[in-house]
Amino acid sequence: MPYSLVLNLTPVSPISPGYLSGRHLHALFLTLVTSVDRDLGNYLHDSPTEKAFTLSNLQLSQPKRDRILRVDYQKPIPPGTPCWWRITLLDDNIFSQLSHLWLNLNPDRPWHLGSADLKISSILGTPQPSQPWANACPYLQLYEQSSDRDSILSLALATPTAFRKGKYDNSLPTAESVFNSIRSRWNKYSGIEIGELPFDSIFPNFFNIRTEITADIKSKFIGCIGEISYRVFGDIDPVQIKQLNALANYALYCGIGRKTTMGMGMARRL
Repeated sequence: MPYSLVLNLTPVSPISPGYLSGRHLHALFLTLVTSVDRDLGNYLHDSPTEKAFTLSNLQLSQPKRDRILRVDYQKPIPPGTPCWWRITLLDDNIFSQLSHLWLNLNPDRPWHLGSADLKISSILGTPQPSQPWANACPYLQLYEQSSDRDSILSLALATPTAFRKGKYDNSLPTAESVFNSIRSRWNKYSGIEIGELPFDSIFPNFFNIRTEITADIKSKFIGCIGEISYRVFGDIDPVQIKQLNALANYALYCGIGRKTTMGMGMARRL
């Protein structure tokens, strides 16, 4: 069962831009995990590929007019500013192993991000009208509820998304890059194997995308953000259409492409 958990929090002191990078939030998450289960913290840190979690950057809770999320900050976040932070867990065992962490959240005991203190006010695990990034659903249910007829697959790429091609990154979200990225994580954690997909029959039919450059992860990272829609053409097996819909729905949890544990590749079905 994958979980997409949104933590609502408030800084008690200013958070400087230097501590708002994905790698600092990545370090905070591993510190929290290690505080309740050192072996699990080491496992999550050392996993070479397809890690069992993703993280967002810290987001301000004020409404946004588009679906793009914040990655870089030029100014400190002032104390008292409502914020949220998204954590996804792709392996059901990890959620249960961290039960001690969830059950012992104390709103009066702050977490530390650099020199700043953060107080947790609530954790959301189901979608809300103002918070579409929270959800949880068993893998089997996620698969069974996916359509075997819907040929339109629309995604919002909310943070810079890029794919590794040999020695270099490619930020163009081709159907093959996007769905193979999701499929590899699905096959590792769901227990429901999805085989090769009919990429010769999947084409983008709408896109409003642009490149975005961030210096969030030690060096420059170039990715794609925006909205893109793919359409499945031809006489395709309904089982494969169902698989593609399941993968599009799963993007909310697993993210797409590289650096998803540092805020990159956040995506969701539209």
